[in-house]
Amino acid sequence: MALEPPPPPPTDTPSAPAVFAVRGDVVTPTALVPDAAVVVAGDRIVWVGPLEDAAAAGVGDAVRAADEPAPGTYVLPGLVDLHDHGGGGASFPDATTYDEAMTAVHEHRRHGTTTMLASLVTADRATLLARAAVLADLADDGEIAGIHAEGPFLAPARRGAHDPAHLLTGDVTLVRELAEASRGHLRTMTIAPDVEGVAGAGGVADALVRAGVVPSIGHTDATTQEAEDLVAQVVARLRAAEVPRRMTATHLFNAMRPLHHRDAGPIPACLAAARSGNLVVELVADGVHLDPALVRTLLQTVGVDQVALVTDAMAAAGMADGAYDLGPMSVTVTDGVARVVDADHPEGGAIAGGTAHLVDVVRATVAAGVPLAVAVRCASWVPAGVLGLDDVGGLVAGRRADLLVTDRELVVQHVCRGGRRV
Repeated sequence: MALEPPPPPPTDTPSAPAVFAVRGDVVTPTALVPDAAVVVAGDRIVWVGPLEDAAAAGVGDAVRAADEPAPGTYVLPGLVDLHDHGGGGASFPDATTYDEAMTAVHEHRRHGTTTMLASLVTADRATLLARAAVLADLADDGEIAGIHAEGPFLAPARRGAHDPAHLLTGDVTLVRELAEASRGHLRTMTIAPDVEGVAGAGGVADALVRAGVVPSIGHTDATTQEAEDLVAQVVARLRAAEVPRRMTATHLFNAMRPLHHRDAGPIPACLAAARSGNLVVELVADGVHLDPALVRTLLQTVGVDQVALVTDAMAAAGMADGAYDLGPMSVTVTDGVARVVDADHPEGGAIAGGTAHLVDVVRATVAAGVPLAVAVRCASWVPAGVLGLDDVGGLVAGRRADLLVTDRELVVQHVCRGGRRV
């Protein structure tokens, strides 16, 4: 069913915005609409619906002027990534200049991720603050939607690719300093409830909410009770502060105490909070981090609107196998799988982030048996909601014209951001 359009913009004056349409099988936030179109005026979407409804909606001329799509063409919304450390050979935790950081932004943008957080990793205090200041410049210019700090308040036993030398117990002063260095652009921070000084009154979780930052539970060896207590604390603080955002779980299952029937760990607490609508779980559903059957089952268990697909990408995204850096850690990529260099590890080292683009994660999720519209919603509409953004994340009239055109195999053909081709 077509979404109700606003009145079409005027086209008979020099100042009128350019109007164009993109045709194909269109993925809206709720459905896959065959033989449809998205009509754009300037940087806004003005109409979405089946071709047969275009004339009655007053956009028939634009739709008729559009190129006929190749068979099997999909039109998706621009994707939204909550957890991304870099790509194209550039790493956000290592970028010392604006242009270095933009290399990673462009790598993901040309593959359809039009909105993203830039993720930092655990590092020394001075480095964290310096990198946050660089990324804040990108956020000021609207190139990224903000910053995600993964660490340094993480459990050593579940550190993954984080440098153990820089892991810290709770430090509310560092939270304030990082928020200030980010100039209001720090959006989320991954924290472990089992680390001293993180949970409880006056701890890191409280300091984050006071700073307008949403805590994300992750890299944790917590008991179920510890995780439940942190979730309850954060949910209560967000409600009291009237912050209309939900907390998240950083790449659920990865870098967490595994679920065991006599030692359940934090995963049941995250699942229960998601099922109740209080928490959104991140899934790195790239075929490497999680078994495809688990991805499919989890969506059926907690519901579509409680799952955000993410990349956890690092510098090697879009690049060849080889040696890379992830903050202070050395990483080797073999057959597309990134691992920390560790000669004593049976597999060569812990998995060190992803090498996929978000559209690749969507493709893998669909291959796992998830309907396309569901997978796309989890990579666009849901993460946009986590960030409190109502301007992106869906092909809806009035939202920014971020479009991703693919073939039937979800191979990218072209991308528009704000109505302009990337």
